Amino acid sequence: MKSSMIWLAIIAIAIMLAGCGSNGNTPANQAQQTAEPPAKTVELTISAAASLTDALNDIQGLYAKSNPAVKLNFNFGASGALQQQIEQGAPADLFLSAAPKNMKALVDKQLIDADKQINLLKNELVVVVPADSKTTPASINDLSKAEVKTVAIGIPESVPAGNYAKEALTSAKLWDALQSKSVQAKDVRQVLQYVETGNADAGFVYKTDALTSQKIKIAFTVDPASYSPIVYPIGIVKATKNNKEAEDFYAYLQTEEALDVFVKYGFSTQ
Repeated sequence: MKSSMIWLAIIAIAIMLAGCGSNGNTPANQAQQTAEPPAKTVELTISAAASLTDALNDIQGLYAKSNPAVKLNFNFGASGALQQQIEQGAPADLFLSAAPKNMKALVDKQLIDADKQINLLKNELVVVVPADSKTTPASINDLSKAEVKTVAIGIPESVPAGNYAKEALTSAKLWDALQSKSVQAKDVRQVLQYVETGNADAGFVYKTDALTSQKIKIAFTVDPASYSPIVYPIGIVKATKNNKEAEDFYAYLQTEEALDVFVKYGFSTQ
């Protein structure tokens, strides 16, 4: 009799356990049912002028804190080259240019909406020399002196800093005279590198680039009246597949938090 009761109790317990397993009401299963699925990570590709490298790398860290589900991938380069990449269909969600003409070209080709682009920052053009240079030109005219053997400049057709430099040299009637000693670079950061390594005696870069290096020193600031205003527009690329996230980052770049980072690196705001 006792053994029969024991077996009946065992069978009842087994039925109860089987029932719990079948309806999924264990504490672990209940937790899985109520937990929200993990947020899907969205990757944004930002094509940006090389001179924005340091500031945007800082902004990347700040933005990740409040937007952990968005990963920012930067494609840095010369604005003209980036413009061509977007025209040829390269993936990009936002474009940050070092010159209005590159943004305008994309607006004109209807690759960026006119109402989704804005001028954000301003910069200055300076001439730098190696930190240990014994000859420091005091003005643009000094670049023609014999002791300055090489002058680095971005390719004017694709590098905005190079185009601004060409304007300044043309204004001083020195563009043709300096052709024999000029060394052209693919972007403004390569100009900086040429001067840092001593492969150029002087180079035209943005003030913001000069402030990033201890291997060079600013020889002089180029007269701003001799070249077009250096303006940085930002815009959302129409072909983006992440419109909400692109618009959110576009708006963030205009906030005080983001602008403070740009100012820290020597940019001025509009």
